[in-house]
Amino acid sequence: MSDPLKIVVIGLSLSSSWGNGHATTFRSLLRGVADAGHSTLFLERDVPWYAAHRDMPAPDFCELAYYTGIDDLVARFGRAVVEADAVIIGSYVPEGVGVIDRVAELRPRLLCFYDIDTPVTLANVTGGKEEFLAARQFPLFDIYFSFSGGRVLDRLERDFAARNAVALHCSVDEAYYRCTGEPAKWDLGYLGTYSPDRQPTLERLLIEPARRLPEKRFVVAGPQYPDDIEWPANVERIDHLPPPEHPSFYSRQRFTLNVTRADMIAAGWSPSVRLFEAAACRTPIISDRWEGLGELLPEQEAVVIADSSDDVTSALAMDEDRRRRIADTASEIVLAAHTGRARAAEMIAALRNLLNRRKFPERSPTRGNTRELAW
Repeated sequence: MSDPLKIVVIGLSLSSSWGNGHATTFRSLLRGVADAGHSTLFLERDVPWYAAHRDMPAPDFCELAYYTGIDDLVARFGRAVVEADAVIIGSYVPEGVGVIDRVAELRPRLLCFYDIDTPVTLANVTGGKEEFLAARQFPLFDIYFSFSGGRVLDRLERDFAARNAVALHCSVDEAYYRCTGEPAKWDLGYLGTYSPDRQPTLERLLIEPARRLPEKRFVVAGPQYPDDIEWPANVERIDHLPPPEHPSFYSRQRFTLNVTRADMIAAGWSPSVRLFEAAACRTPIISDRWEGLGELLPEQEAVVIADSSDDVTSALAMDEDRRRRIADTASEIVLAAHTGRARAAEMIAALRNLLNRRKFPERSPTRGNTRELAW
């Protein structure tokens, strides 16, 4: 049996799901890593907007620590970086370009990137916007884990000189996301932070159907929606819904809506974590259209594709037997291939494959102050 791996992850947030989807993605993945017997130290920039909304300040599946800036990160956790089997830096990390450069200077055994926003990253870098990753940094990583798969992986290696681009989709923690059995409260719901490029689709696929069907009930949960949006009277608003309440939220919907960002539609093969969460809760999904969706969830068998308001109103009139069949099919697919354990196995296999192809000196035992890292 192979020795357990020691992994350091520097990510946007694990402690707070407020206004981001990274936290739930990392929680599912790293719980799967722990279940497989490996240890992780997650390093998160201590920022006030997440500090004020921490819904998981003390995870039981990894060690979580905070840093105040790049110098603090290197000074306090440099040894952990050097001694780890792999260091994984996530997308949208504050001062990401500087973090990558300083961590690379420490020469970790494996330096990897986990891009949970690949289509947005590529659009930004192509447009000269290097907020958290610079074009020159793609070749620095031994493995470029990508939220998006399909042809996006070819593009990463061909156009951006990434080495070993590997698909690592989001996943769902099946121990938490399951049908609660509660009676339906809403005919159609949506869970997501406000985004200007998603709003027209939300207007077309939820708000307009709500106007047409005043006898039905709708709900939109998520922060940062502008005050000037005119919500129909039958659309309930929930400003923030912490992850522990997600299963109940999904279970009380007859259908849930998936809305994809424009960059991700353009790239394709970029499934939102919300797809997997809803499917695990056996809630039928109505989704906008993008390339690669049918490869994950067969169209009209495990997901309903909607291009227009008419498509949504027709779906809401679906007979109960077909509605349940769609939900059950999606659930079976997701629980077989898209759980945190499944995704962790994919990641660990990629790391081990590269580690086994290289020769490293034996790790020396950790000495000195280990308050931040209990390895």
